Amino acid sequence: MIKNYIKTAFRSLYKNKGFTAINILGLALGLLSCLLIVLYVVDELSFDRYNTNHDRIFRVNEDLKLGDNKVDYAVAMPPLAKTMKVEYPYVVEATRIKAAGTTHVKKGDLTVVENRIAFADASIFSVFTLPMISGDPKTALKDPNTVVLTETTARKYFNTTDAVGKTIIFNDKENFKVTGVIKDVPKQSHFNFDFFVSLESFPDSRSNEWLRSDYNTYVLLKDKKYAKQLEASFPAFLQKFSGAQMQSELHMSYDQFEKSGSYFRMNLTPLDDIHLRSARNGELGPNSTVQYVYIFSAIAIFILLIACVNFMNLSTARSANRAREVGVRKVLGSSRNNLIFQFLAESLLVTLIATVIASFSAAALLPLFNQLAGKEIVLTAQTVIWLVPSLLAIVLVVGALAGSYPAFFLSAFQPIAVLKGKLSNGFKSSFLRSFLVVFQFSVSILLIIGTLVIYNQLNFIQTKNLGYNRNQVLVVQNAFELGNQASIFKQELADLPGVKATTMTGFLPTSGWKNTRIFFKDASLNQKESMFPQTWDVDADWIPTLDMKMAQGRNFNKDIATDSSAVIINEAAARFLGFNDNAVNKELYQSLGGKTELANTKLYHVVGVVKDFHFNSLREKIEPVVLKLGQNNGALSIRLSANNLPQLISQIKAKWSSLSPGLQINYSFMDQDFDTIYKSEQRVGEIFVIFTTLAIVIACLGLFGLAAYAAEQRTKEIGIRKVLGADVTSIVSMLSKDFVKLVVLALVIAAPLAWYLMNKWLQDFAYRIHIQWWVIAAAGIGALLIAIVTISFQSIKAALANPVNSLKDQ
Repeated sequence: MIKNYIKTAFRSLYKNKGFTAINILGLALGLLSCLLIVLYVVDELSFDRYNTNHDRIFRVNEDLKLGDNKVDYAVAMPPLAKTMKVEYPYVVEATRIKAAGTTHVKKGDLTVVENRIAFADASIFSVFTLPMISGDPKTALKDPNTVVLTETTARKYFNTTDAVGKTIIFNDKENFKVTGVIKDVPKQSHFNFDFFVSLESFPDSRSNEWLRSDYNTYVLLKDKKYAKQLEASFPAFLQKFSGAQMQSELHMSYDQFEKSGSYFRMNLTPLDDIHLRSARNGELGPNSTVQYVYIFSAIAIFILLIACVNFMNLSTARSANRAREVGVRKVLGSSRNNLIFQFLAESLLVTLIATVIASFSAAALLPLFNQLAGKEIVLTAQTVIWLVPSLLAIVLVVGALAGSYPAFFLSAFQPIAVLKGKLSNGFKSSFLRSFLVVFQFSVSILLIIGTLVIYNQLNFIQTKNLGYNRNQVLVVQNAFELGNQASIFKQELADLPGVKATTMTGFLPTSGWKNTRIFFKDASLNQKESMFPQTWDVDADWIPTLDMKMAQGRNFNKDIATDSSAVIINEAAARFLGFNDNAVNKELYQSLGGKTELANTKLYHVVGVVKDFHFNSLREKIEPVVLKLGQNNGALSIRLSANNLPQLISQIKAKWSSLSPGLQINYSFMDQDFDTIYKSEQRVGEIFVIFTTLAIVIACLGLFGLAAYAAEQRTKEIGIRKVLGADVTSIVSMLSKDFVKLVVLALVIAAPLAWYLMNKWLQDFAYRIHIQWWVIAAAGIGALLIAIVTISFQSIKAALANPVNSLKDQ
């Protein structure tokens, strides 16, 4: 019986191969889009879940408010981890991680610039699941100058994972003994390091300061239920351990500090939430946002719904043509159940074919999608275990829904009435199909508006005046490795033709370096008039090299001796302090730590105000910045002329090699560094465009099929109108106007919803566009044009047909 249903289904589908092809193509495209997005979403949601105890691991954060300054940190105090393990019986283990930054690693003749290096406590292997290939996880990082490598890194330097006992050199001066080799850290991790260096190698790790934040600190609890209890105990914990230092340095107790309007607090972030729900200062790597998971999940659902609606629409449209077939089958003895199974078999068969095509296409396109999304998704056996049942469920649900209308409604007709052509008005009604077309185009227009808004916001980011000129600036990231020769290198480059300016400091708008210090507005050292700005050491060439503009006063001058105690502030700092248009010559007192008294401060005079410049994502407001004239060899930035860049870069490399033979130069361009800050937004925009295009194509396939059906149903009418003198334009207009009305209705529904949703998305940006009326208009006109072009093909075809043939057929 089943074999017969399948054979009959194939025969019926082949007979209507045009509609079958549209159905399969539309459904396959929808399922393909849905599959790729689902893989993306699952990958995002799987971050850090490779850890056996992921639900019991929490990161300890710090929140600081000093006056009107608020900073949320992902890092905590040096002694916190060991103290928490002693104080709380339900803290099974605690560990710290600190990113080490760019380092030259040498083994024999091989020297490589590495930037995925971290300091870590020996307990890291007790908290995180980092399987050890060789070495003892309990003692691997117990001693100073020891390092654990990942499997890939061990092979890179030693051509084997049997590297325990061997030595590598950091920065040409420090020998580190390899004490362990672990499997590569999974890509779905909020940190991704290749080297784990013992924190015992870092003297600062043994500091007992409780008013400093330097280390990403994690705790493993006996049970996740203790998390709320732990958070509730933090005020008393901070009072106990930081109170004495607070009293000494700020002359107030912890309670007095809180009552003054400031606060110093701790809280927990579950490990599972770090990647998608954390954007604090001091993160170990760039995180994503759960908002994108919601957006893409919605797109996947919408596209699948559009594809299913297409399928249902075309299935119901063709049902009327099969009413006579139903009558004949019933006369020949088919029961209603037989007919129901027959129609469902056809629907399930189409869905199955589309699902198979979509599955193989997804597998083939996955590498391209990975490149686009910046992912490394791999179809593993574990993926197949949940994916195959999900696909089978989709086949059953979509097939059953799309086949339900013809199956249950057609099979209910009385054969005599059907054969006489007496169909009920309810059956002939096109309300359902009209509703589904409106739904399809409402979703498509919503996605078009979303795409236009995202594109315009990204364009705004790319073209916004950032307060500095990022073009034609080459940044030597490891200039600090030249040591005392760094200043010589800077001077030699300044003498090269084609080099306009140079500046030596690691504090750049694109570097991500942060350094906060406390400044007081005047000698009263009033905490309520304090500021907690970014405090950067720069040289006198910094502002001209970055092509910044002064709002007040002057730039630093190295020939003026008093500039050693001078500062330049940005406009945000001037506003914060209430200096406004008269900031020059104002005094600022920097806290040097210890007790809050004049003896522990340094006096600075403001000599200028630089125009605000962006050094964070445009999601964040510009913070106050204080620039100090000082030495920092972190990086060398070089403003180049546009002429003959390759030759100029070669000369820079030659100068480097002459000063440091064998040491590799590590450089990038500032505009590229800027682009990496917004890479996730750019990827989201590109993905949005692709899937919006697919949604429109799927909707148009359905509209194309419905237009063909409408033209077929009105063949006799068209023939009569042509005989009576109607021209092609009037016939095309007649066939198109009903569909155009539906698209206009879809625009009316989609526009306010899209405006609301995209405004919600834009709220995440401190600097953003405003949605203009033309965006809505462009989306509406675009949808109308797409619909008209789609419909016109079938309409013109019907209008050009010979009326004699159409009337003869009828």
